[in-house]
Amino acid sequence: MKLLLDTHAFLWWVSDNPKLSPRARRLIAAGTNQVFFSAASAWEIAINTGLGRLTVAGDLQEFMLEQLRLNGFEVLPIHLKHALLTHRLPPHHSDPFDRMLVAQAMAEGLAILSADPALGRYRVRVVW
Repeated sequence: MKLLLDTHAFLWWVSDNPKLSPRARRLIAAGTNQVFFSAASAWEIAINTGLGRLTVAGDLQEFMLEQLRLNGFEVLPIHLKHALLTHRLPPHHSDPFDRMLVAQAMAEGLAILSADPALGRYRVRVVW
């Protein structure tokens, strides 16, 4: 299965937070699934860290690169087709980062690993 991590799923995975569902934990750990981390999530984490809403151990860039490497997550860049696809999405969700993740999942044929029920209103597979 090809999975795109929602930002909270990534953060809960790397912090071993019990909020991450057992199914999500199994899918990430399986080693047989291709797990993607969006540049949009990195941007969201950077903004929230800069605003003091989120803290990470040490330098943000070093932390992120190390977590991506340790976990074998593939970085999904934001392409023009992703950005333009957000224009066609119905207004089920107002968060621009979540809308980008939906667009990326749609364009790339990925399931989104997310606890956010609003994402299920889009034509995208949500797994939790």
